[in-house]
Order: sequence, then structure tokens, then C-alpha cells
Amino acid sequence: MNVGQVDADRTIMRKAVLRLADRLPDLADRLTAEILSGDRGDRDDAFRHDVWEMCHTGLGHGFKTILDPDRGRADLEWARRLGQRRAHQGQPLDQLLRSYRLAGRVFWEAVVEVVGRHDPENVAALIRQATRTWDTIDQQSGAAAAAYHRTELDLARRSEERVQAIVDALLEGQGADGGLLATATSVLGLPATGRYAVVMLGAEGGFGDGVNRRPGDTGGMRFIWRLRTDAQVALVALGAAELDALVDAVRPYARSHAGVSPVVGSLAELGGARWFAELALRTCRGPGNQIARLDRRLPDALVLSQPRLAGRLGEVALGGLGGVDPGFRDALLTTLETWLECDGSAARAADRLFCHRNTVLNRLRRIEAAHRADPRPARRPGRARPRAERAAAARLRGRRARPARRGAARAGRRAARPVSGVRSWGRCPGTRRWWTRGARGTGTGRSGCRCRCTA
Repeated sequence: MNVGQVDADRTIMRKAVLRLADRLPDLADRLTAEILSGDRGDRDDAFRHDVWEMCHTGLGHGFKTILDPDRGRADLEWARRLGQRRAHQGQPLDQLLRSYRLAGRVFWEAVVEVVGRHDPENVAALIRQATRTWDTIDQQSGAAAAAYHRTELDLARRSEERVQAIVDALLEGQGADGGLLATATSVLGLPATGRYAVVMLGAEGGFGDGVNRRPGDTGGMRFIWRLRTDAQVALVALGAAELDALVDAVRPYARSHAGVSPVVGSLAELGGARWFAELALRTCRGPGNQIARLDRRLPDALVLSQPRLAGRLGEVALGGLGGVDPGFRDALLTTLETWLECDGSAARAADRLFCHRNTVLNRLRRIEAAHRADPRPARRPGRARPRAERAAAARLRGRRARPARRGAARAGRRAARPVSGVRSWGRCPGTRRWWTRGARGTGTGRSGCRCRCTA
């Protein structure tokens, strides 16, 4: 197509648009009717007027672009503004794109009608203009859609920031504010009262690699995650689920320790739940990915929540171990803790520690001798439970125990020298009293007993 023919076609379009300029309000009426005819639901007068203004302004910008192309593409600028406006209004993008298709049809039918009435000999030339017209419509709808998507993403980011700010406020204990609580129920879509919990995951491991890096909503539970500098925190709406189900949902994704709070009954209590979850997380020690429920680690949590008291408790209860080599002291405390977890079974504790049963018994005797305590309480787990709390106090003061390994167990056995003056323990078969055989030896009673009894 030569330049002269292109100019002639543009002249035909300009003449047609000039004749349509006086009919612009009528065309806007027609286009508005077309758009609303396919719109489900009743619309009020304000919305109808808004659609008419959109049609009138859009057609007007299109006319100006055809009549004076050198002044720039005002139609594209209007399309961008319209896309932003519809995104803010929450109108579906499909409706916006449909309005552009309808606008192109109404405009083209009007052009064909005017040219056929006033310049019928130029109707054939409109065939060449049809492609250009629909290319223009595609450019306008594309500009509107791009602006719509950008605005939609911006709104989503602002909404997410608002959600994060509200969740942060709830986790910081500001839920007692009635205004915040009302906003939280509206924005988060959660009831003010319900079954909630908080999960806190240590930052050292994060979540496992993969597409789903965090537990999603599952089993009737809803997770709202927040990333902090030292941990990842989740507000969990439990619904009817129990804490065991929550732990099972988090475990496949966790690569580090996690703390789980008890169940609380309202959004206003999430500040306390967050503190409980943090406390539970702090009770986790050693390698692996322990998931600690606070209610199952109350002794450790108790001494952690009162560090000054924990320090004093460690000094009073375990001060006798102060002179012991730090490495061996950790082995002793680990042995005591493991033995208590095994309900006083030396054999089970030995299996866990990869050492011999006698090594466990020797270490327990070493602890008893260091404290000059009656050994009988330590041989009854129920009565020895306070000592477990003391061991936790000493360990949580900073005397961190290293995980037991076979090499460490052998080293512990080599280091487990008998206390000076104490070589063995025994129990009188008659009086049931405990005795010790010292380095210099003691007298013996009947039946080989060394408690000097007369049994």
C-alpha cells in the first residue's frame, strides 16, 4: 500500500469521525446499554452514570486521536487511568476488556453507517481501515489491562502489609485494644473468640527447600506466617484440631527447633501465646528439629522464665559440681536428665547414651557423692523429679550439654573416677540401710553386709 492510499484512507476516517462528533452522547448511550445488558445484577443510578462517563470520555479520546494523531495517544493514557480506576473499584478485569470490545464494535458500526450514507463510494476503503481500528482497540485494552494488573498488585501488597501489621500487633499483646480487635476480625476474617495457638520456628534452619516452604492451611487449621529477624512466627486458627495435629502439620517442613504454645481462647490472648511459644522454643537444645510443646516442658520453661532464680537454683542445688571438669559435668547432667526421662531405667538410659549400664550407675553415684546426698531419692524417679529441674536450671544457665556419642561415652567412663573415700555402694539385706565401703575398708556384719549391722 502506497503513501497516497494510506493518506486517502485516513482522510475518509477523519471525515466519518467529524460527522460522528455531534452524535457522541448518543454513541455513549448506546455503548452504556450494551455494557449493562450483559452485566448481572441490578446497578444503581450512580454506577450507570459512572459507566456512561467512562464511555463518553473514552470515545472522545478515540475521536481526538484519529482527528489529530500528532498530539499523541491520549486514548492510551485514558486507558491506563481507567484500568487503575477499575482495579481500585474491585471490578473484574474481564468486564473491563469486554467494554473495550463493545466500544470497538459500536464505533465501527457507526463509522460504516456514516460512510455508507454520505460517501457510499468509499465503503470499500473501510476494509483496509478495519484492521487498523481493531489494532488500536487492542492497544487500548492492553494498556488498560497492564495498568489494572499493576494496581491490583499494589493493592494486594498494601493489603498484605496491613494484615502483617495487624498480626504483629496481636502477637505483641495489643489485642486488648477494642479498635484493633474489631479491625483484626474484619481484615483477617477470624472470630474474636476461638481456638488459637502460636508456632515459633528458629531462624537457624528455616523451612525445607521446595515449592511449599511453609505449612499451608490443612486439617481445618489456618496459618498466618510472619518473618522476624530471629524466628518465623505463625498465628494458627486451630478450629477443631488439637495441638498434636498442629505439630504433625509443622514437622515435615521444619529444619530447626520449633516451639508451640498452649491453646488460647481469643485473639486478645495471642500476645501471651507468642511468649509461650518463644519460651518453648528456648527449651530446645542440641541438634535435630525438636518441636516443643510448652505444656510438656514446664520445668525447663519455668527456670528459663526466671533466669535469676534459675541461676540461684543451679548454685544451691548443683553447686557440688562446680569443681568438676566442665566436659564431664555436662556428661553427668546429661546422664541424669536421660535417666529421669527413662523413668529411672539405667538400661534404657544407657541405650540412649551409647554406654554401658554400669556407666550410668557410676555417674549417678558421682552426682550423689558430690552433693553428699542420700542416694535413695535418686533411685526413685518420682522423688528425684526436683533434681531434674535443678539439672535443667544448671544447663539453661549456659552449661550446655553436648550430645552423647560413643566416643564421648567412652571418654566419660574414663573420666568417671570414684570419689575419694568412696569406692562402692550397697544395701543391707536385713535393715535395708545403705552403706559405703571406703578406701580403708569398713567392718562387716552378717551375710557379708558392711553396714556393721547385726542382721
